[in-house]
Amino acid sequence: MTDKQKEKYLTENIYKGLTNLNTGWDASSIYYFTKSDFKVLLSRVENLGIGIYGIEPWDSDNHYFGVKLYDDYSSKPSDPSWYNKAFSEFVNTGEELQYSASYYFPKDL
Repeated sequence: MTDKQKEKYLTENIYKGLTNLNTGWDASSIYYFTKSDFKVLLSRVENLGIGIYGIEPWDSDNHYFGVKLYDDYSSKPSDPSWYNKAFSEFVNTGEELQYSASYYFPKDL
């Protein structure tokens, strides 16, 4: 799958109906979401069988907050337990964050 095909897949299957909070302060291919939209996104990722390499939130002033990577939690980026736990840890900080992710696409997709 090419980068262009991956971007199209994400737009049509993962991001559909969600609001992208990136207003131009980051690369246009990087989408940011509210906590509630990101929760929907994680459910879609799990249901469609793709995965997440990392979750990178930024605060409401567009400042980098941190990153969590799959290999700190699991051996597989497609393991939903890792990204759900990492997301929960970010949510539990109490900070108002905007969430982005990098995605794993299985070869058979």
